[in-house]
Amino acid sequence: MSATLDPVSLEILSNALRSVTDETYVALMKSAYSTNIKERHDHSTAIMDPRGRLVVQAEQSLPIHIASMSGLMSSLLEKHGDDLREGDIFVANDPHVAGGTHLPDVNLAMPVFLGGRPIAFLCNIAHHADIGGMAPGSMAGGMSEIYQEGLRIPVIKLFREGALQQDLLDLLLLNVRVPEERRGDYFAQIAACRLGARRIREVVDVHGAESVSRAFGEIIERTESRMRDAIESIPDGVYEFEDVMDGDGLDAHSIPIRVCIRVAGRHAHFDFSGTAAQVPGNVNVTLNATRASVCYGLKALLDPEVPNNEGVLNVAEIAAEPGSLLNAVFPASVASRAHTCQRIVDVVLGALAPALPDRVVAAANGANTTAVFAGINPRGGNPYVYLETLGGGMGARPDRDGKDGVQVHITNTSNLPVEAIEAEYPLRVEEYSLVEDSGGAGRFRGGTGLRRCVRPVGHDCVFNGVGERFTHRPWGLFGGKDGASGRFLLRERNGESRRLPEKTGELRVRPEQCVVVETPGAGGYGPPAEREVERVEADVESGKFSAAFTESHYRR
Repeated sequence: MSATLDPVSLEILSNALRSVTDETYVALMKSAYSTNIKERHDHSTAIMDPRGRLVVQAEQSLPIHIASMSGLMSSLLEKHGDDLREGDIFVANDPHVAGGTHLPDVNLAMPVFLGGRPIAFLCNIAHHADIGGMAPGSMAGGMSEIYQEGLRIPVIKLFREGALQQDLLDLLLLNVRVPEERRGDYFAQIAACRLGARRIREVVDVHGAESVSRAFGEIIERTESRMRDAIESIPDGVYEFEDVMDGDGLDAHSIPIRVCIRVAGRHAHFDFSGTAAQVPGNVNVTLNATRASVCYGLKALLDPEVPNNEGVLNVAEIAAEPGSLLNAVFPASVASRAHTCQRIVDVVLGALAPALPDRVVAAANGANTTAVFAGINPRGGNPYVYLETLGGGMGARPDRDGKDGVQVHITNTSNLPVEAIEAEYPLRVEEYSLVEDSGGAGRFRGGTGLRRCVRPVGHDCVFNGVGERFTHRPWGLFGGKDGASGRFLLRERNGESRRLPEKTGELRVRPEQCVVVETPGAGGYGPPAEREVERVEADVESGKFSAAFTESHYRR
């Protein structure tokens, strides 16, 4: 056999492996109990090689999960590398000792054996709607250390040689608010691992173990080479940008994130010196989450079609001080790390905008607006937890408007349908709409945010929410205007409303009250005076923008 696979064989194998991850992704989604997975698709599946390198990630997987899986494998091999057995399945979630990024994202990994040795690992991550801790949903503002955020799971064996460790599962389920739902989601993940293991063996039966193992390394090498070629298209130079987080929900406000990008040939170095120290509240991120965000930004700008694997992670050289916001250390709280990851993407895009003006987009909603409703369901007396992270505006692009009401960048989950919410929970969605005038004006306008008004039916419930870009608006580019900020409101039956904090802790909501969630819009691109008249007229006709807004921004 030749030292390397020919391009056709490599492409066939690459697609065969991709089909395995795509099938396991769908199997997990269709087997899950929680709306967060079966409806919102907050999960990912992947194949790792025996060295723990990410080879293939399912097409619909979340970019933020790419580094979590690599982090899990690093911890797994360090702790259990000499103790792998056929039928083992590992479970982990902890960001400080198990390579995770926050506790609700639970990782599973299963080695696949051939001839007495592991030839691959099947991995998946699912965001569990509650993992315990001091607040329903395990992501509320106000948490100041990892212990408050939920159950911490190091890398441990949930199955030993095919046998479920029932006492361990009992421990996991005892520490969550809706154990039956969690049990269903765990077994959906287990089923996805086992399905993937069968499919990997089928691929090996067709193509041979040597070819499959060789393909693993070549897929990664090909991706890294392609990404480095793309980096070479950036003019050599130094590019800087700064943005701020609204706050941490406790004591820190206007938290700076700074980046200095040095590009030289096929290398890009990202220096986050000057970024804030880690904060008491839970918007800190670990280094692997920072890496995932930076690499996503590079991929989105340079080669969106390149597959997600270790080769993407290899190309970014990152410097972030330990103990800083972007390289937080134990016992930092990290539950709301996705908000900060979105801001990392924004600063990377902002820094590279002068170098790549025809590829970059304006600031998106820059958030992962979290809304959690929890209580006792009067229809059966059982506890429930409804968790959702809502989309918002996507930034305007060099040649077209931003999209309205979507998840952006590192979180490509779906918005939960109203029908699913009202069928599963004792909640009524009284409004689900786009926020008028929330997209920034420009030659191309920013996308608009979402509004969702939720009322408990027949019972009191608890609400907690975490928002970003509620104070600092998403910026426009090259003369484009800023998008609107988001907000949480509590509305009384008489129509009166009061604004809630952007990081709202546990708030008791009565049936005569309604929680209003409005997510941020996005920035515009280019001077508003250059927007075509037909587009301005269409904005008003669509109902997304008022005549007053267009008169103010596009008056000629």
